[in-house]
Amino acid sequence: MDKDGLNLLFAGTPDFAAAHLSALVASQHRVRAVITQPDKPGKRGKRPLPSPVKTLAESLDLPVIQPPRLDAHDIRPFSPDLLIVVAYGQILRKPVLDLPKLGCINVHASLLPRWRGAAPIQRALLAGDRQTGISIMQMDEGLDTGDVLAQAQLTVATRETTFTLTRRLADLGIETLLGTLVQLQAGRAVARPQSVRGVTYARKLEKSEAEIDWHQTVTRVDRQIRAFNPDPVAFSQLQGLRIKVWQAEILNTDLTAAAGKIIACTGAGVDVACGQGTLRITRLQIPVGKGSLLSAVDLMNARRPEFAPGNIFG
Repeated sequence: MDKDGLNLLFAGTPDFAAAHLSALVASQHRVRAVITQPDKPGKRGKRPLPSPVKTLAESLDLPVIQPPRLDAHDIRPFSPDLLIVVAYGQILRKPVLDLPKLGCINVHASLLPRWRGAAPIQRALLAGDRQTGISIMQMDEGLDTGDVLAQAQLTVATRETTFTLTRRLADLGIETLLGTLVQLQAGRAVARPQSVRGVTYARKLEKSEAEIDWHQTVTRVDRQIRAFNPDPVAFSQLQGLRIKVWQAEILNTDLTAAAGKIIACTGAGVDVACGQGTLRITRLQIPVGKGSLLSAVDLMNARRPEFAPGNIFG
C-alpha cells in the first residue's frame, strides 16, 4: 500500500453511491475501477439506461465493470487494497471479500443492526424513527452482518422525505467513510461486532406498498407519502384516475368522515379523511396532459371536478 493513498475499487449503483464515488475521486486515494449493476430498461420498456454510478464513472474516464454476478477474477487484475461498496445491490461471495488486501467495506445508511437490507432509509421513515445514521461495516458473507468500523448518527427531521434524508445521509456517509479510510491506512481501525439485539430488516420496496390505505391513521399515511418521495411515489385512485401524492401535511382537526373522503378542496390543499385524523394534500400529480406536479392553487384554478368535496379516494 502506498502511504499517500489506497488503491481502491468502488461498487455502487444509485445517486447515493455516486456521491461517495465523487468524493473518493477527489481524495488522495486512487479509484482503479468502478463496479455497478448492468444497465436496466427505462420506464415503459425503453432502452436500457446506465446507473448514476456508471454515468459518473464514464465522465471521469474510469474503467467500468458490470457483471451479472461479481467474481474474484473480475477484480484481480486491479490488485486493490480495498473494495468500497455503497448500495451496490449484490451480496459479495467469499472469494471477492478475501481478495483485496484490506478486504471489503460497506457504507450502509442506518445504525446497524437496525435496518439491515435494501431499503433502510425508506423503512426508517415508514417506522417513524427519530434517529438514523451511517454505519461503515467490514463486509462478510451475510446480509449487512459484518463488524462495524464506524458509525455516525443524525436526527430525522419532522417533515423529512426519502429525497431529503438520502442527501443528508450521503453527506454524513462521505465524511464517515473518509475518516475510516484514514484509520484503515494507519492500521488503527477497530471493527466491533454488531449487537444481537435490535436487529430489523429493511426488505426491498414493492410498488404495491405505495398505494395509500386511507383506513390507516393520518400519521401512517403521512409517513408513507414522505417515505415514497421521490420513488415510487405514494398513490391512490380517485374517479378513475391514479393520483400520485407528493406532499401533504397532518391537520389538527376533530373532523370525522369516511376514510378517503374529500372534506374540502381549497387553495391551501385537498383535505382527506383518514381512519383517524385528516390529511391535507398540498402537492400531487394526475395522469392528464403532461402529468405536471400540481399545487392546491393549480387544482382550484383548473376546477378539477374529481377533487370536489364528497368524492372518495380509493
